[in-house]
Amino acid sequence: MTVSISFYKETNFQEGSEIGKIPKDWKIVKLGDKEIAEVIMGQSPPSNTYNEKGEGLPFLQGKMEFGEIYPSPVVYCSNPIKIAEPGDILISVRAPVGDVNLAPYKLCIGRGLAAIRFYSKMANSRFYFYYLQKVKNLLENLGKGSTFKAVNKDDLASLKIPLPPLLEQEKIVEVFSCVDLAVQKVDEAIARAERLKKGLMQQLLTKGIGHKEFKETPIGKIPKDWEVEKIGDLFKVETGTTPSTREASYWDGGNINWFTPMDLSKLNGKVLIEESKRKITRKAVEDCNLTLMPKGSIILSTRAPVGYVAVLGQEGTFNQGCKGLIPKSAEKVHPFFYTYYLLLQKQQLENLSGGSTFKELSKTMLENIEAPRPTFEEQTRIVEVLSSIYDVLHSKRNKKEKIVRMKRRLMDLLLTGKVRVSA
Repeated sequence: MTVSISFYKETNFQEGSEIGKIPKDWKIVKLGDKEIAEVIMGQSPPSNTYNEKGEGLPFLQGKMEFGEIYPSPVVYCSNPIKIAEPGDILISVRAPVGDVNLAPYKLCIGRGLAAIRFYSKMANSRFYFYYLQKVKNLLENLGKGSTFKAVNKDDLASLKIPLPPLLEQEKIVEVFSCVDLAVQKVDEAIARAERLKKGLMQQLLTKGIGHKEFKETPIGKIPKDWEVEKIGDLFKVETGTTPSTREASYWDGGNINWFTPMDLSKLNGKVLIEESKRKITRKAVEDCNLTLMPKGSIILSTRAPVGYVAVLGQEGTFNQGCKGLIPKSAEKVHPFFYTYYLLLQKQQLENLSGGSTFKELSKTMLENIEAPRPTFEEQTRIVEVLSSIYDVLHSKRNKKEKIVRMKRRLMDLLLTGKVRVSA
């Protein structure tokens, strides 16, 4: 898509505007003004009218099926009460409040959503889709309720919004549509790489490279010359803890990595972790009898969420939500091979985890998990293949993050009129 648009910096602003600094030729209106838009609050039909057979209209109770732009409903309703038309903005009005999507076709909406229907002579619904994304925090603040937040029709209708000239709205939409298309293409590339990664992991971590003879084992069919060993035989498994947060000497000025499941969850597809968000001191390590895991050890989240895993790029320790795996033999164990294997077994790790309040994989349970052991040379070859696809995925995710950051910056400039667009 090629867009021919000129940009210029605005210098003539309204002073003391109710919605902040906006150009003098932009108006301020209310979302519920009759000449601008209509607010349609959702209403949930009787549950006996729901089905997954495609009978009636696609049904959305709330934001669960929201996507980047459009939702993907899985339930239908044979007796819809409140209907969103194609192009309507769908907004979540019950906790969590403020997420928006566009209706791609006629939909039945439940009480967790509202539809905003703009009138095309003055307002472009896609423009306000982007604007409402930008002011999500404002929408969240409109929510009322002590147990969970909710927004009513009056809250939405009274929301003050800018009204730029329609042509300018349309040009701004063209800009963001190009950005959205770029995100979509990267997402499609990520999805293809994910499918390739999944297939390669299943093949290489269970069938190896170039094997023709296989044997049945407690963990399934594996190459004939592979061994099966318990995690506890391959690794020394360590547990962690949290030094007292009331003891300042454990934290102030600390420079020792102290990893948590949260750190692991933010790796964005990487399998090497080098820095923790919080650091502890040497005194904390000594007083709390924490094990300093050497570089090349594995850290695994074993308390909900279970199954995040990475290799340590720098020495460190961890809290009680993780277990550490120190290879017993550098000649037998390639840490990245077993990191990939544990990622492949994520569902099994979750299934083995016990606990009624939250899932936790015990040290004993982890030590008794059986895993394949190819030769170190084959482990290395498998790691080389899988690392290459992980590198591709990480690169594509970084590319998406850069585009999304650029979009946020453009939103701040274009949707406030700080930078103007013209044909």
